[in-house]
Amino acid sequence: MQTVEYYSDRILYFERSIKNKPMNKQALVELVHEKLGGTKVQAEEIVNAMFDAIVATLKKGGEVSIAGIGIFSVKARAARMARNPKTGEQVKVAATKVPKFRAAKALKDAVK
Repeated sequence: MQTVEYYSDRILYFERSIKNKPMNKQALVELVHEKLGGTKVQAEEIVNAMFDAIVATLKKGGEVSIAGIGIFSVKARAARMARNPKTGEQVKVAATKVPKFRAAKALKDAVK
């Protein structure tokens, strides 16, 4: 439970900072700027670097694990047959890779 309490304290700080703003990339940049200081351009570079690192790792087929948040990974989706809802015709859907996210226990507990 110590992990949940730690994240709960940090979440309260962010809740006060964001109030009723929608959480998006720009809001993350503002939070980094408030916390670290510097310019907003530098804060945006930090946020972009984090996202770029996650995407680059996933492109290589790797896994990104962030303690207390979750695990980003890539899942292979097999080829399959689907049905066009307009015509009813069967369509072949090619195999592909899709991003996947598994939430950590601490995140699940914080959201409850």
